[in-house]
Amino acid sequence: MAQIRCPKCAAPVEFDAGTRFVKCSYCDSQIYIDRSGAGFYYAIPFKLSEGDAIGTFKRWAGGSTKAKDLDRLAQIGKVKKRYFPVYLFRRDVDGKEEVIIEPAGSTILPGLHQLKVPGGDLKIFDATFDTNGAEMVKPDIDMTHYLSSLPGTAKEQSLVFFPIWTIDYTFGGKDYQVVVDASSSEVFASIFPARGSTAYLAVAILGFLAFVAEGLVATMNLFLALVLMGITVVAVLASSLFVARRL
Repeated sequence: MAQIRCPKCAAPVEFDAGTRFVKCSYCDSQIYIDRSGAGFYYAIPFKLSEGDAIGTFKRWAGGSTKAKDLDRLAQIGKVKKRYFPVYLFRRDVDGKEEVIIEPAGSTILPGLHQLKVPGGDLKIFDATFDTNGAEMVKPDIDMTHYLSSLPGTAKEQSLVFFPIWTIDYTFGGKDYQVVVDASSSEVFASIFPARGSTAYLAVAILGFLAFVAEGLVATMNLFLALVLMGITVVAVLASSLFVARRL
């Protein structure tokens, strides 16, 4: 039997070789065992319900860079509540603490390299923690995979189960997926239906050509050129507004 000290209460904890998780018999903390050492085993409670997550997606879909009416016309499919595992490394780098987050599970989901763990929301994962029906994604990437590339010296290393909602949706006959961070309401998407830029570019080019022509007119009749420029400014603004509302 191997033995470690509980990171919470410092009590001796014995475990068999190959064990990944062990429970401290003194304080009931769950401890993650890795070849690089032992660390706390945390989870973060969900702050967003399913309805909140869908509402967050709708607001994101209504953004100016998204396809016209994406928020209205996106057909939502599967919505999954998940706890995704990440490693939290606290490192001393030149006298300053840095927190680095890396995925502990293999995934193609977007944004999971950009998660930010809110320190005040970390809860030690033990028998009293309620997952409330969320799918627990199992870690399958060893912590040692990251250790050689980390800066500074170690202060703490932990396995944290992070709350996310994954939302599948269809738009224009194509399938897409987003991840909603259930602690900060941030939305991640690697691919999404984007608003086309062709119409905006056409307005800009036509406006530019009109101003060039009016510059030539100004060499012969300044008053007429100023009138034409005023008309062009109004036309460009009106065209841009039309494109923003209709395309």
